[in-house]
This record gives sequence, structure tokens and C-alpha cells, in this order.
Amino acid sequence: MTETLLVTGASGQLGRAVINHLLEAQKIAPASIIATTRSPENLADLAARGVVVRAADFNDKASLEKAFAGADRVLIISTGDLDLKTGQRLKQHETAVAAAKAAGVSHLLYTSMPNPEPGSPVLFAGDHYGTEQAIKASGIPYTIFRNGWYQENLFMALPHAISAGKWYTSAADGRIAHGARDDMAAAIAAGLASGSSESHIYTLTGPHAYTVGEIAALVSEVTGKPLEVVQLPDEALTEGVKAAGVPEDFARIIVSFDANTRAGRIALVTDTVEALSGRKPRTLKQFLEANKAALLG
Repeated sequence: MTETLLVTGASGQLGRAVINHLLEAQKIAPASIIATTRSPENLADLAARGVVVRAADFNDKASLEKAFAGADRVLIISTGDLDLKTGQRLKQHETAVAAAKAAGVSHLLYTSMPNPEPGSPVLFAGDHYGTEQAIKASGIPYTIFRNGWYQENLFMALPHAISAGKWYTSAADGRIAHGARDDMAAAIAAGLASGSSESHIYTLTGPHAYTVGEIAALVSEVTGKPLEVVQLPDEALTEGVKAAGVPEDFARIIVSFDANTRAGRIALVTDTVEALSGRKPRTLKQFLEANKAALLG
């Protein structure tokens, strides 16, 4: 019997990419895929292809139980609610895990982050660690994907840095193996479609870990623009990010990424993307070359 695969957050970039890989690379029949979102009208194109589209609100357990009904394997893509004062995201994830158990889901999959354990400098790491604990406590066999930082996240800093000729950071000589979002989506889709009933934790990364200085050198090589790395203490960097118009809470989250890099907690390089998906991951240089025009504004 063909298993029914469900993807939450299906209107987001990662969710859509996972579904595309299920359809194209994994050759899953559209009728065996359930795509959930708060706004089903945003998935009209998937519905037209035969994918089952359902409404699901992570703040409403009843809606999640209804959405998860009949699903064998459920991928919970972490939500974008980063209000650290309320702990809302962890509550949402715990609600989804409870709904999956109530719906009789046979395998639960989740998108986490590398090294989310207590002590992580990343301000929202507790959301991921708490969700992993809730999944383990549910008794449902699980696959946890600890997604490394996306290459696409560099768009938050690089265009402005290239324009100014200076890249402000507090990451020191910490290394980070940025990976392509679509590569991680391909690996996640393969895991979702695998039928494996065993519990696994996978860390998904790009193929090479670089320091900020090494990334800046690559950027200069690709764009022809000089880019000086300026190291700052965390608080000074936070004030600079705030001065650029970023709200304080989010500025502190951004700077916590650099603190995490400096601490060596995101330097891991794995071959898991290729092992799961069967495809070579995109290198950072390939990303920069493909996005040169966008980076130069």
C-alpha cells in the first residue's frame, strides 16, 4: 500500500521545494501527497496537479488533527514565529506533535538546526531542542533533519556589505558550511519518501565550511568588488544592525548566529545531502556565481 506523505508549511520556500522533489525526483503520485498551509488558496497550482491541499493552523490543534487525518508520514517544517518572549513557536510545534499522535501518524519528520542543545548561543535554539524532545517523548518513530544555514541567508548581509565594501561580523574565525535550500529540500524529500520506520537524526550542510574572511574572498573573486571584513564585539554589532533599521529582538537573533559560528557550533560538514538525495550539493562559489547580479543589486 502506498503511504500518504504530508508536508506542513507547504506555501513556504522549503515546503514547496520538498513537494516539488516528491513529485519530480521521488516520483510520488500527487494523490499520495497532502500539502497543508494556513492559506490553501496559495496552493491552487499544486491542487491543480492533483496534490491534496488542506488548511492547517499551528495555533489550532483541532485544525491540525483534521489536516493530519489519514497521513502516514508527516513532515513538520518549523514555523516562522520567532517571538522569543511568548515561546509561541515551541507551543505550536508541541501542538503539532500532539496532533500527529492523535491522528495515528506512523512516522514524524521535523526540520531542526545543528547542535540545538542547551548552551547554544542561537536565541531560538530552545524551540528546536524542545520540539526534538517532544517528538522523542511522543513514541512515534522519527526523522529529524538538522538543517544548516542556507546559502540564501547570505542575502541578508551580503548585498549591503558589497555595496559598502565592509562586512561587519562577530563570527571571528568560526567556520560555517552554508548549504543550498533546494539541496536540503531534496534530501528531506528523499527521507520523507523512503518508507524507513527507524528513527534517525541527520545534519544537513553544504560541502565546505568557510570563515567569514574566506567567504569575503570568494565574494570578491566572483563580483570583482573588494570586501573588507570588520570584526566587532556582539553588542557593537547588535547596535549596528539596529541602526540599519532592524528591530532589536531580531537584531539580537541575527547576532546570535555569529556568536554560534564563533563558538564552532555550526562548522560541521556532512555528506548527508548527497547520501540521501543522490545529487552533488551546490558549492558556495556556484551560489555566488549564480546570484552575482542580485548580490550586486
